[in-house]
Amino acid sequence: MSALRQKIEQEIRDRGPIPFSRYMELCLYDPELGYYSRSTEQFGKAGDFYTSSDIHAVFGRLMARQFEEMWRTLDSPARIDLIELGPGRGLFAQDVLDWSRKKFPDFFRAMHYRLVERSAALRRRIEVTLAQHLESGKAELATAPAQDAADGPAIIFTNEFFDALPVEIFSEQGSLRIDERDGHFVEIWFPASAQELEFLDRYSIHPEHGERLEVSLNALKTMDQIAASIRRGFFIAIDYGYTRDEQLARRHRGTLKVIRQHSVSGSPYEAPGEQDITADVNFTALAAVAQRHGMSAQKLITQSQFLLGIGEANQFADAFEECRLPQERAKVALQLKHLITPAGMGESFHVLVASKGIAEEKAATLAGLNFGRRSTGGAKP
Repeated sequence: MSALRQKIEQEIRDRGPIPFSRYMELCLYDPELGYYSRSTEQFGKAGDFYTSSDIHAVFGRLMARQFEEMWRTLDSPARIDLIELGPGRGLFAQDVLDWSRKKFPDFFRAMHYRLVERSAALRRRIEVTLAQHLESGKAELATAPAQDAADGPAIIFTNEFFDALPVEIFSEQGSLRIDERDGHFVEIWFPASAQELEFLDRYSIHPEHGERLEVSLNALKTMDQIAASIRRGFFIAIDYGYTRDEQLARRHRGTLKVIRQHSVSGSPYEAPGEQDITADVNFTALAAVAQRHGMSAQKLITQSQFLLGIGEANQFADAFEECRLPQERAKVALQLKHLITPAGMGESFHVLVASKGIAEEKAATLAGLNFGRRSTGGAKP
């Protein structure tokens, strides 16, 4: 029996049945035994899943281009905080920082990059990956967003962050709790809380017979903190997700997934701490919270549309700049295809962009939001 399983069982014996969100929290984020606290590799070919930054540096390069345009849209302030939540190993930050230094020196001088990572194991990885930028003071590592982090102009970025926040599970029987009997986890149902019912009424749907839905109270709380912290700037979330309208159309119902070695596994109760647990993101809820804090939320688009919009002007020169041989170009073309095509990540990931302190029509001109709507002029640097 694993040490984490024993720890969860002891908590249930001490406190009684625990909400599914608490079970998921322990499985993923227990400081010593949780999935993201392990020293073993979760990312890339040898791990359980890929992120966009594992595919090719072009993802970070394209986003550097978009961040630089956001900075200019904010009138090129002398300092801008770029805050990444859940940065993993720091590969994305490395690509953004290195490419900005090379291609956008004015933006690079203004940028202060804050990486907010709660996992001690991942922070150690980041310290190695970004040693140069951390030592120079260009980047900073934190366990939580500082209260004053976004007092000035800021861009807050998340990629596959909200899908890993613990969720409640809801059915027509109520809210799911996890109990322990004879060395096994068992599911029982408790009456729904007022918060859970309000979430379903405002942002989701009520489950039909035999159906389970996720209630993302942690995502709401996190988005509330993010939106409240931004005085002037942008928020970008890239993730698996859906809207309430899609749920009404009978899509994206019951999206909880257990991922191990690049395949969807069986039960979340089989190997606590040894497999990833995720749920698709309710973008309707995130946008509504942002708007309550005075942010303007743009229409949800796919990662494909977003990246194609950014790369359109210079025909993805960011991806191919270092290729010298035809076979190198062919390999990069395949990697780029994985990021932007429906067969890869292009259609399964969506992008929410929100802004505050800037005219909505001005924010709407960003390259990532305008694929196919502008003529391709000369390539920018």
